Amino acid sequence: MNIVFISPDFPPMMARFCAALRRCGATVLGVSARPWEALGDDLRQVLTEYYRVSDLESYDAVLRALGYFTHRYGRIDRIDSLNEHWLALEARLRTDFNVAGPREADIPAMKRKSAMKAMFAAAGVPCAPGMRLGDAAAVHAFAAQVGFPLVVKPDIGVGANRTTTVRDAAALEALLGQAADDWFIEPYVRGTIETFDGLVDRDGRLVFATSMVYSRGIMEVVLEDDDVYYMTRRVIPADLAAAGRAILDAYAVRERFFHFEFFRTDAGGLLALEVNMRPPGGLSIDMFNYTADIDCYRLWAELLATGRAPGEQPRHQCVMYVGRKSSHAHALDHAAVLAAVGARMVHHQAMPALDHRAMGAYGYIFRDPDETVVRGLARRLVARRDESL
Repeated sequence: MNIVFISPDFPPMMARFCAALRRCGATVLGVSARPWEALGDDLRQVLTEYYRVSDLESYDAVLRALGYFTHRYGRIDRIDSLNEHWLALEARLRTDFNVAGPREADIPAMKRKSAMKAMFAAAGVPCAPGMRLGDAAAVHAFAAQVGFPLVVKPDIGVGANRTTTVRDAAALEALLGQAADDWFIEPYVRGTIETFDGLVDRDGRLVFATSMVYSRGIMEVVLEDDDVYYMTRRVIPADLAAAGRAILDAYAVRERFFHFEFFRTDAGGLLALEVNMRPPGGLSIDMFNYTADIDCYRLWAELLATGRAPGEQPRHQCVMYVGRKSSHAHALDHAAVLAAVGARMVHHQAMPALDHRAMGAYGYIFRDPDETVVRGLARRLVARRDESL
């Protein structure tokens, strides 16, 4: 099976997916802009062939790369990157080469916050109201209806990039004078971020599913330079599982990872926030593996390369990620962290510089069947020197 992987060199974890594809017998064809010599040894060993383009943002350059692969290896069976940034590129290539998977027409509902709201409505899942920035009078009317504070973000955006909070009418008026029309505004929702994550097979059946709970929203973590921790749960709340499955059905998700975000409001209700048709970032895939002692890299690769997928995998551990920022003086130093967590620690590492704002400079992953145990340890790890443990 001929599988083209866009940007197999970045982020670094993508090399693991390529290695899993190769072990499943796939012909793995990489396209990126980095010189061959600059790719890691592990990646070079698993790519069947690599085509370097001058710029991955140049569609013509990538089109020529896939034309070359087609001439050399025959029909391309799958195109993927597992990366939010390249979803539109993948879809355009699938459309032009008649490859299975999301096509160009599917992308707006996957990437635009405004289009997601319509999909949530179609799925029967509640969500916060919102609108594109445009007519100033309409925006002010919206603000008067829902109240302040408001959150303003790009209609197409990842994480908390270029997201801001608007706290009063004067700030909104100032924003309208400088913001582009392609921005989205919605009320600030007070609550906890919960997710529905997993992988579905070619028929839309769950291969693996879990739910993560965040200490704070990524927007707050970035804007307030805070530490972050989040946890996978052994038991997915029934209302969250039902909402997640309804969204999967509305989007007709097939043969893909997914990462759906929700607000659990202070009143206990659930509001859909956004969808991501790719795995969550950071070390989340490794957390999934530790949740059920599985290999999600292999599960995904076997699904693409062979179409085979096992039944839904059980969860038997709560897995916690703690990301600490170097700008904070923590009560526990690294050695004390390792001693406190003990045998529950399964992984720790310095995080890539690109992830520092959202994920911290150093990340720890540990697990325990008891949710209260990992929550308590997380609070100890992020405690500051001037705070009580």
